[in-house]
Amino acid sequence: MEKLTLSQLEQYLSKAAWILKGPVDASDFKVYIFPLLFFKRISDVYDGEYQAALKESDGDTEYASLPEMHRFEIPEGCHWTDVRETTTNVGMTIEQALRGIEQANQEFLYGIFGDAQWSNKNKLSDALLINLVEHFSQYQLSNETVDPDMLGQAYEYLIKHFADLTNKKAGEFYTPRSVVHLLGLILDPHEGESVYDPACGTGGMLLECVDHLKQNNEDYRTLKLFGQEKNLTSSSIARMNMFLHGMEDFEIIRGDTLRNPGFFEADGLKTFDCVIANPPFSLKDWGASTWANDPFGRNIAGVPPKGNGDMAWVQHMIKSMNSTGRMTVVLPHGALFRKGAEGKIRKALLEADLLEAVIGLGPNIFYGTQLAACVMVFKQNKPAAKKGKVLFIDASDQIRVGRAQNFLEPSHVKQIYDWYSGYADVENYVKVADADELKENDYNLNIPLYVEKIIEDNLPTVEEAMNDLKAAWSESLKAEEKFKQVLARFVG
Repeated sequence: MEKLTLSQLEQYLSKAAWILKGPVDASDFKVYIFPLLFFKRISDVYDGEYQAALKESDGDTEYASLPEMHRFEIPEGCHWTDVRETTTNVGMTIEQALRGIEQANQEFLYGIFGDAQWSNKNKLSDALLINLVEHFSQYQLSNETVDPDMLGQAYEYLIKHFADLTNKKAGEFYTPRSVVHLLGLILDPHEGESVYDPACGTGGMLLECVDHLKQNNEDYRTLKLFGQEKNLTSSSIARMNMFLHGMEDFEIIRGDTLRNPGFFEADGLKTFDCVIANPPFSLKDWGASTWANDPFGRNIAGVPPKGNGDMAWVQHMIKSMNSTGRMTVVLPHGALFRKGAEGKIRKALLEADLLEAVIGLGPNIFYGTQLAACVMVFKQNKPAAKKGKVLFIDASDQIRVGRAQNFLEPSHVKQIYDWYSGYADVENYVKVADADELKENDYNLNIPLYVEKIIEDNLPTVEEAMNDLKAAWSESLKAEEKFKQVLARFVG
């Protein structure tokens, strides 16, 4: 059986979105396409497992149908072929099949297909669904034809594709891959470690940690992944995304992390080796009322302002680090210098010596916001040489400027990471600040306070400028004279 290429898969998925165009809003494509893709994948894998068991047992169909022969169970009437054979009330059949699969695999797949209204015929006519199902049926998505890795990559492509289509809202569920890669490099997860993302979206940050281990030739299957996500569709996609990348040891919980953290133990929050996130910027209604007496003890440095949750995320993440834990978080620049309650929180965190680095990124690299963002790196236990110090990096010019958006290229990511790991002053770009400097600046972390830009003064003197001007003027007079002579020849 021939393996599918990545570009074939990408075209296949883009075409599926194209079929939905019209009756379905672009921002809702993902609600339908991801579940269908996952449904097709597990049906095809089931068939492959069935054939293998049949061969092994010399054609014993009962043996081949045993649940232990299959990663996921597919009850009768709930297979992709059952849907494909339906021509009326197709949406209802899809809905029943998805619910049936969820119920038969409660432990792993409960609620994974989300809550799309498949049976809404005003939006999804039978003809449209038949077209969509036929489109998805053209390829076999079994283990023989598609590696989980490849399907995972195609899935990532689809997430980005939808982010492009719905630019404005996309920032909520898509962080540019290059930024995610930078965070993964800094966090540097290893075999056997636990990784937690409290605002995991579709799971990109967690899967970056998986890639990080693959690139270092470590056994990525030993990673334990944990994520929480408020948005139902995104949390479902994150779970499907994990399965499609071949991950098994993960737990994604749906819920509001700041109000109801999903991972806790008897004596407070569950803690992890690595904590990574791009939480929603400056969240307005984040749940300030309960923070002063937070039952999980997350107000370690104070209560963030009611209309801005940035520092609530930071404190939640710090409290989620274990005794040797480390974390990277993307925040808006304002979190570095806003005064009031946030200023007090910054002071407390700096006095506790938890902050290792502040990295300012260039503007307009995130979807749907022109804002420049920053990365903050925290360590529960900083190495001796870094105690009492904070590394500041101004990477604002590390971008490729585009028409509608700027891009952080691999060369930029490498440069920023080299500065981070070099941990030494670099004129115009990097400064290692000590506790006295931080105190002197009243614990304001605004990067220009530390990284001063030395501007090369190559301007000419007044005399040189006047001489240049005179020379240019005399040249222009000569040119004008020449022009008049040429003109006279034509006119005469």
